[in-house]
Amino acid sequence: MTEIDFFKKASEEAERNRHLVQQDPYRLKYHLMPPVGLLNDPNGLIQFNGVYHVFYQWNPFDTAHGAKYWGHYTSRDLVHWKEEPVALAPDQWYDRNGCYSGSAIEYEGKLYLFYTGNVKTEDGRRETYQCLAVSEDGIHFAKKGPVLELPERYTAHFRDPKVWEKDGHFYMVVGAQTPNQEGAAVLFASKDLYHWEEQGKIAGASMNGLEDFGYMWECPDLFELDGQEILLVSPQGLEPSGFEYHNLFQSGYFAGKLDYEKAIFKHGSFVELDRGFDFYAPQTFKDDSGRRILYGWMGMTDEDESSQPTVPYRWIHALTMPRVLEMINGRLIQKPVKELKKLRKDKMELQNMEISGESLQLDGLSGKTAELMLESLKNVRGMFKIDFRNEASLTYNPDQKEIQLQRRNVKTGMQESRTCKISSLSELHVFMDQSSLEIFINGGEEVFTARYFPDPEDETIFFSGDAGFSVSMWNLEDK
Repeated sequence: MTEIDFFKKASEEAERNRHLVQQDPYRLKYHLMPPVGLLNDPNGLIQFNGVYHVFYQWNPFDTAHGAKYWGHYTSRDLVHWKEEPVALAPDQWYDRNGCYSGSAIEYEGKLYLFYTGNVKTEDGRRETYQCLAVSEDGIHFAKKGPVLELPERYTAHFRDPKVWEKDGHFYMVVGAQTPNQEGAAVLFASKDLYHWEEQGKIAGASMNGLEDFGYMWECPDLFELDGQEILLVSPQGLEPSGFEYHNLFQSGYFAGKLDYEKAIFKHGSFVELDRGFDFYAPQTFKDDSGRRILYGWMGMTDEDESSQPTVPYRWIHALTMPRVLEMINGRLIQKPVKELKKLRKDKMELQNMEISGESLQLDGLSGKTAELMLESLKNVRGMFKIDFRNEASLTYNPDQKEIQLQRRNVKTGMQESRTCKISSLSELHVFMDQSSLEIFINGGEEVFTARYFPDPEDETIFFSGDAGFSVSMWNLEDK
């Protein structure tokens, strides 16, 4: 097929299934989703000529993983989005089995996309190329081909280039696997975005006190925040430890200091970014106002994917809401971008509520697509619990200093949970969509993200336990 044929087939598939997709009661109202098929990693996040661009991994033809395209949305306010034409299709010899994840950078008025070209040979081998595409208008892209081939000392699991500029030089960090099947992050430098030189491995197993830490590191992102460098990475192959690492794959960060000259990154311990069930492959960008904004994939590659009830409607997965990152007391804090307040309507407010033991529904507090803010949480004398639409619940245990999100597994029907430690509970900020929850604890010190699939008609929210609090609630409009 020609390039035009690839783009046309993807567009026709979306149009052919649009009515079926829109009939799904679990279709989200204010999150980015694929028009059809499967969405996974956010890619190429940037504000270019005042417009926000979100690209994403996309398989238009199936609700399973396959030869990925780059889908594309644009916005001027991070709230109202326009679906743009396909940005990249797997139509060249160097990306014929998928245009895998990557990033965006502006240079001399043009938008540069870096991505991994995935190739599977007839004898079953994998080839990988870091590729470039350039655009003058931010919509139509001309591929320039590979700009970095696989270096020695790494397997073909070498992908997801994140590119940035610092002090007149360009840098790229790539997720990698060593021949010993150890994950790593590798740094490259360039003067012109076309010719790249390896600077060295800056993080991985047997470095900075790490022992074995996964067999592959995906989707690295390195940026400066409040005077230190933050390396986001999604390691595969971590074994559960206590309350940590219970998803199939994990996402988190190392905070430290990068010596660009010596390519040495001294960092602290790994911290998970999200404590929920559905969060992977996060990427960030710096917008024109100087904010560091993060999107994550609100999904997970695991055995439960095919059991999700959106599959019969020909779509699966979504992106998280955009979140602003801050470093406070050495900890990465995530908060919803303030623009999301534009979605609010029909405010309901209850001050100085007291509950004792029984499970009750507070007057006016119900909904499927809503924002819930609990403040002044005090006198939590025992378990405190919120039930969402009889399908998921959040429970705080003050004695154990633990907070737990529970939901029903879509494949087994059994209850499953994710838990983390917190020193105390003062605030809960909950965003409900038709089939998602994003829960920000104590101003974003911890976050739980999850998909869940309640009875589409159920709008109930129940509170139980022994506590006092004030609560505000807004219904949220479609994006």
